[in-house]
Amino acid sequence: MQLIEVVDRGTKKQFHQVPHIIYKNDPNWAAPLQGMVEGIFDPKKNKTFRNGKAIRWILIDDNGKLIGRIAAFINFNLAKTYEQPTGGCGFFECIDDQEAANLLFKAAADWNKENGMEAMDGPINFGENYVNWGLLVDGFMPQGFGMPYNPKYYEKLFREFGFEVYFEQYCFHLDYTVPFPERFWKIAGWVAKKPQYQFKHFDFKKADKFVKDFCEIYDAAWSFHEHYKPLDPDDLYDFLTESKAILDPEMIWFAYAEDKPIAMFVMIPDINQLLIKLNGKLNLPGILKFLYYKKKNVINRTRIFLMGVDPKYQRAGIESGIFWHQEQIMKKKSHQHYKEVELSWAGDFNPKIISIYEATGAKKAKTHYTMRYLFDRSKKVTKAPLIS
Repeated sequence: MQLIEVVDRGTKKQFHQVPHIIYKNDPNWAAPLQGMVEGIFDPKKNKTFRNGKAIRWILIDDNGKLIGRIAAFINFNLAKTYEQPTGGCGFFECIDDQEAANLLFKAAADWNKENGMEAMDGPINFGENYVNWGLLVDGFMPQGFGMPYNPKYYEKLFREFGFEVYFEQYCFHLDYTVPFPERFWKIAGWVAKKPQYQFKHFDFKKADKFVKDFCEIYDAAWSFHEHYKPLDPDDLYDFLTESKAILDPEMIWFAYAEDKPIAMFVMIPDINQLLIKLNGKLNLPGILKFLYYKKKNVINRTRIFLMGVDPKYQRAGIESGIFWHQEQIMKKKSHQHYKEVELSWAGDFNPKIISIYEATGAKKAKTHYTMRYLFDRSKKVTKAPLIS
């Protein structure tokens, strides 16, 4: 077997071919758009390169056949927030062969060591954690947009190499054809109509204000977290620009208390239901297919990307108030046939958000693991601490 670094057009093409080999006969898999994946490894597009670095490889067997791939990366801002400097690996794909997997993992671990790291998390993203983050271990079904999908045997490959669970990630599914619990709506309606609160959905024409409000809420909601890092407004502008075709402004909400931003809610249509028909390519035929199926209302699922509340208001039921307002919008969109909402992802370190999801009547449908590999093999991984 031979590891080859991805450095040119040919090896980039092979990097994208590997998952098509692994998932050739898996109807649950939706090929991610190659352009979006390449953007993660482009310093001009991914701001994480400002204080980070990345590398990736493909793996071929003795006959020159592609059998695996992996990327390794370090966000030096994030790495310093852990007990031991921690890098990452991701975009792992491999045949069911432990020796092949070990070669890929070892390459990523050695590179992280050479760059001053003492541990490596995986499989994770080189950037924000709402996409490409975690190893699927339960709930092998079509994934929501941005949520990773993989074969069942991957868990064995990670564990046999020495990875241990750092935290668990849960996706809850809400059957939108079944009414929410009556008690939930009673509280939600009461909060939504309180005069001291205002609820507004996103408007591209007022993007500057909403980006500013988003950052303020984010800082308030997560600044106390052990591994918090401030949100870069430029990252938000890039996300809005790149995702304009899939975002629905009426699915992005902000809550205010006397004009102070206190909560946010971001939900998107699950475009994986379109991407599964495009084979990862958004060329001219792909664009035409995308527009055709979008018009045909193929999408009947949505995914909640992010929800955050200023801690001062976390016991005020603001989340339910947002759900109430979103429900009024969804009733108007009934022609689009939305039948399911994925609430994702909630870490096992965040019992508050899990309880909120459960209060809606949603059921836990998928579990992903964020796993950690300590280079000092005499040590055990300590699980992520609970958010108090």
